[in-house]
Amino acid sequence: MDIPKIYDPKKVEEKWYRFWEEKGYFSASPDPVLKGQKKKFVVMMPPPNVTGIIHMGHVIDNTLQDILVRWRRMQGYETLWQPGIDHAGIATQNVVEKELAREGKTRFDLGREEFIRRVWEWKEKYGNTILQQLRKLGVSAHWGRTKFTLDPDMYRAVMEAFVRLYSEGLIYKGTRIINWCPRCGTALADDEVEHEPEQGHLWYIKYPLEDGSGYITVATTRPETYLGDTAVAVNPDDERYRDLIGKRVRLPLVDWTRKSFAPGGEGSDVGPSIPVIADPLVDLEFGTGAVKVTPAHDPADYEIGVKHGLPAVVVMDPKAVMNENAGPYKGLDRFEARKKIVEDLEKAGFIEKIEDHEHNVGHCYRCHTVIEPYISEQWFVRMRPLADKAMDAVKSGEVSIIPDFWKKVYFHWLEDVRDWCISRQIWWGHRIPVYYCEDCGEITVSVEKPEKCPRCGSPRIKQDEDVLDTWFSSWLWPISTLGWPEDTDWLRAFYPGDVLVTGWDILFFWVARMIMSGTHFMGKAPFK
Repeated sequence: MDIPKIYDPKKVEEKWYRFWEEKGYFSASPDPVLKGQKKKFVVMMPPPNVTGIIHMGHVIDNTLQDILVRWRRMQGYETLWQPGIDHAGIATQNVVEKELAREGKTRFDLGREEFIRRVWEWKEKYGNTILQQLRKLGVSAHWGRTKFTLDPDMYRAVMEAFVRLYSEGLIYKGTRIINWCPRCGTALADDEVEHEPEQGHLWYIKYPLEDGSGYITVATTRPETYLGDTAVAVNPDDERYRDLIGKRVRLPLVDWTRKSFAPGGEGSDVGPSIPVIADPLVDLEFGTGAVKVTPAHDPADYEIGVKHGLPAVVVMDPKAVMNENAGPYKGLDRFEARKKIVEDLEKAGFIEKIEDHEHNVGHCYRCHTVIEPYISEQWFVRMRPLADKAMDAVKSGEVSIIPDFWKKVYFHWLEDVRDWCISRQIWWGHRIPVYYCEDCGEITVSVEKPEKCPRCGSPRIKQDEDVLDTWFSSWLWPISTLGWPEDTDWLRAFYPGDVLVTGWDILFFWVARMIMSGTHFMGKAPFK
């Protein structure tokens, strides 16, 4: 027998892997489980992004899953290892938009329908690369059940989840400060923002008191947003400013009227005279202890603004270019405006001092652009009721987290959870199933597009332009892949699953949300 001195995997691995697949050795069936003939063992493969290629994280993750799956399979369990791919909304759209840019085009030149066709074309050409690479690795998943988050049945599950949550009052549309990526042109959830320490400055700006008795100095890391200030705030316990509470100051250099934010309409006039208010949220130790309040461009300022009934003045457009509320700085990029504004304030004597200052700056997790806190109308999931169920699942022992110390991180995230912004201003993804009558304004939320308005009978129905956050489909993965919302044999046999092997970095992004959706829609957590 002639044994080669060097092992050639091409002559061996492809042949035997194809043999395993053809013989159905990786396949599962619900029948023996439902008939009580076999115990089930289920592992949900974390669906890689359609844009992805294999890296060492995938290798170790899938190797660990494969060990567990082959072990249980050899023990006689009916073993389902469910594979699939995520459509990766922002990431995939960015890839195709870069292709268009090389052609000198944008998605708006193509229009929505043609652009989506172009993305599907790209997906069919390149989107299965990572699954082929996993096959080369020897992964023994049930490839015949490979799912894609935009498959028709998966799409319907996402629509059903949205409609149910909306009908239960757990999805709502609201005006809030959100994280906005000027490069991607979309809102981002809090956990899609990566904070990085950066060396910047604290600019100390003097705001003249309107009665001419002096000025109050505020410190800021973002002087370009002072054009949107609608108050100066001090802590009520701060003796230094107690006599100034209730007085008014003027925004330096501003001699024009601004407009307040008003969704769907024109806002009211906001002049350069603004009040000095007292609020316990103000940190006495930061800067001078007096802070500018910019409700349209800072989350904490937004909360203060709501509490005190302050108008919100937006000074940038969605591309982070200064708008008409910025007066003579209109048309400047936010960072160009920062330089020009500081220069003008210095010339006019309104800069008291400038200090070096290191602070954390949020960046888009996809393109790494500095995000802009931005007031906007978006769709949100009310998270508190869902998070409580997810916490109970771990506290009761229904779900174990290994290693155990990650429980503390898990609980910390869920205790401090904020409502989840789920709308994205892109085109690739699950379009929000909300329909507006163009004649009477009636809003309909339904899985299928209505043929006519249920209120006035008009056929002029327009669907919401936004799509859902990619994670909104991913959090349904353990149930949607098994046929939910239908009561399928696969769902009855293989839900809940047994083990999830994944990275700590998506413990909240994905794992906690899957536990939320599983406990809410199925009454059980999706894994043990």
